[in-house]
Amino acid sequence: MGRLAQLELVVTFGDNRLSIRNSSPHHMYQLIAQTEQFIVISKDPGVSVHRDQSDKGLVMQLEQELGIKLWLVHRLDRITSGVMLLATSAEACNQLAELFRQRRVEKYYIALSDRKPNKKQGRVIGDMLKGRRGGWRLARTRENPAITEFYSRSAGEGGRLLLCRPSTGQTHQIRVAMKSVGAPIIGDPLYHEHMEPAPDRGYLHAWQLSFELAGRAYHYVAEPDRGQLFRLESVREALAAWDPASMRWHEAGSRDTPAV
Repeated sequence: MGRLAQLELVVTFGDNRLSIRNSSPHHMYQLIAQTEQFIVISKDPGVSVHRDQSDKGLVMQLEQELGIKLWLVHRLDRITSGVMLLATSAEACNQLAELFRQRRVEKYYIALSDRKPNKKQGRVIGDMLKGRRGGWRLARTRENPAITEFYSRSAGEGGRLLLCRPSTGQTHQIRVAMKSVGAPIIGDPLYHEHMEPAPDRGYLHAWQLSFELAGRAYHYVAEPDRGQLFRLESVREALAAWDPASMRWHEAGSRDTPAV
């Protein structure tokens, strides 16, 4: 699976300055569950879903190690870690993909920013347009809007923990949404300006995934365990205070809803 070169850096998050040395093997994923219809994994940060230049892609790695053919139901960006769903047949893939299209899959992401958003909670709604350097930007139009609802709370002096619930699944949606409210995600190479020294990862994590299939309810959680900032006690305490299922969320927004 390859190894990380030995690395030492200092990460600053609020008043915390942490020295990190990492020379352990880098595994692409951790297997959470396996059923006849799908598997659930927690993807590591920095891993591409598909083959990236000379690197073996995640799907290829999974197929080789599990000895089964897999179908990709949805994607996570390279910088994003956390819960991913892959089908074990074309039929199951179609069924699961339809749940995503109908917005019947509950998805909760967590992120870290070194800035406070311009409001504590709200929704970000707008069309996604191609920007520069492979990035995207949020428009004020509502033809095919990306919809992201979020909450934020302090995660220690100078740091903010963000809980995001995307109703849609567009490229870079959460990353662009958080930048648009003044809280770009730490370690994001496209939407956060360069930091020196560089963070050890992009701090966006797919935390929880829930859906119903064939009359049965499924709920999966992948706690963030990759990245030194996610291991801070202040971040863990802030995360423990949130129970997404008991929080108030809007239904999917309309095209006429004003952007946050």
